[in-house]
Amino acid sequence: MNIKTDFLIVGGGISGLTLAIKLSELAKDCQILIITKEKLEDCNTFYAQGGIACVWDKNDNFEKHIQDTLIAGDGLCNEEVVREIISQAPERIKDLIDWGVEFTRNGDGEYDLGREGGHSERRILHINDFSGRDIESKLIKKVKSISNIEIRENWCAVNLYENNFKCQGAYVLEQTAEEIHNIAAKVTIIAAGGAGKIYLYTTNPDISSGDGIAMAYRAGATISNLEFYQFHPTCLYHPYAKSFLITEAMRGEGAILKDIKGNEFMKKYHPLKELAPRDIVSRAIDTELKKSGEDFVLLDIASYKDPKFIKSHFPGIYEKCQAFNINITQVPIPVVPAAHYCCGGVMAGIDGTTDVKKLFVIGESSCTGLHGANRLASNSLLEGLACAHECAKTLSNLVPNLKTKQFKAWQPGNAVPSTEAVVITQNWDEIRRLMWNYVGIVRTDKRLQRAKKRINSLLDEINQYYWDFKIEKNLIELRNLATVAKLIIVSAISRKESRGIHFNMDYPNKSKMSRPTIIKRPW
Repeated sequence: MNIKTDFLIVGGGISGLTLAIKLSELAKDCQILIITKEKLEDCNTFYAQGGIACVWDKNDNFEKHIQDTLIAGDGLCNEEVVREIISQAPERIKDLIDWGVEFTRNGDGEYDLGREGGHSERRILHINDFSGRDIESKLIKKVKSISNIEIRENWCAVNLYENNFKCQGAYVLEQTAEEIHNIAAKVTIIAAGGAGKIYLYTTNPDISSGDGIAMAYRAGATISNLEFYQFHPTCLYHPYAKSFLITEAMRGEGAILKDIKGNEFMKKYHPLKELAPRDIVSRAIDTELKKSGEDFVLLDIASYKDPKFIKSHFPGIYEKCQAFNINITQVPIPVVPAAHYCCGGVMAGIDGTTDVKKLFVIGESSCTGLHGANRLASNSLLEGLACAHECAKTLSNLVPNLKTKQFKAWQPGNAVPSTEAVVITQNWDEIRRLMWNYVGIVRTDKRLQRAKKRINSLLDEINQYYWDFKIEKNLIELRNLATVAKLIIVSAISRKESRGIHFNMDYPNKSKMSRPTIIKRPW
């Protein structure tokens, strides 16, 4: 089927939905099509617990937030971008409030501002520990009320159609009909999130397979800083607990990290102890686990807060842990670090502009320069809001001068259903394990070279399989996963220093001059 639209938005998290709402206000006569490969709720935004960083209290100011962000970014932030995004945070929060989001208030009726690692002040607006879920739900309700926005769930983007570095739209698999459509668009916007499923342990949902980054790369977009993959220090450790994050806000309220014997250890690694930046806390836990040989450490809030406080501030975590017979008001929580956030991505302006015409990238798929070598906690949802706002302004002025252009139909190859799904499962598992073991929290040149050699072999296998058999979502994701894995490995090899999230034992110090890593098509 050939489909035409003005704006094609790939992804339904905070970036994509905010963009759609803003576009509907600025370009009232335009058609907006949002596609998501599963339901709208299946996105990283929905699972975000902490909240949104914003200068709100009179004792706080933009300069403090800016400096906290720059310090976390460890010399690789674009300061102009940092200042622009942080200075508009209150206005973007007011947008959410206008759309029905009700942030948690304290007993005085004021917003209850949380504090997280790396922040010098309390500035995290939240909805208890359900922040992402509530924000996503309100955005979905708003989007569904707008007549010129069309939503297609279970439509999985296969590839962008690019000609001479100009994007004309995308090939999209409608999963229920098992049909690939040509969607021609005046502008295509990638808001498809990160790639956490590239690692064995992650806080991300299953949809996070790096689709947006991989597709944009194949279309000719420049990739930057992918070696900076942030590991969240505290993911619930339990054989049946899949990808469940224990929010940093819990440490902000006094929870302490301990080893299995009950000894505190963060004081050995940083003056801020539990509130040190995430890369430091993650490496500290990784070091403790390697020394002890244990599988997890403990996060203890039960010893420091009364049960009523814990249940009221962290109801989601309390309920989830209870389901696994862990009463967090009485015992510590077993936790491990897990892949959490992609600080690099497609090089893009604050408005999503890329070096491929008519292709814009916003949110976690992009690299705007806000995060640098390490993202400051709760700056991600803020970036999604701010960049969607700026993107909408740019697109509303741009689109009247553009036309949709139909492109050639998808060439299905043999279109033969595979009888060997085990090949996909095997390759998927192997990629995730090699990334965890060789390209994880602590790296070495030898491990990275081993990873590169193996990922090249896996890519050859996957590409052959991709063109020989019928296209399915699992195969699309596997191809994208392998592509982003190689991009991360190549980026990590090229950085001959340790900075921010990236730590290489062969280069433990920072270099005097550091620049973003850049990868262009082809390898």
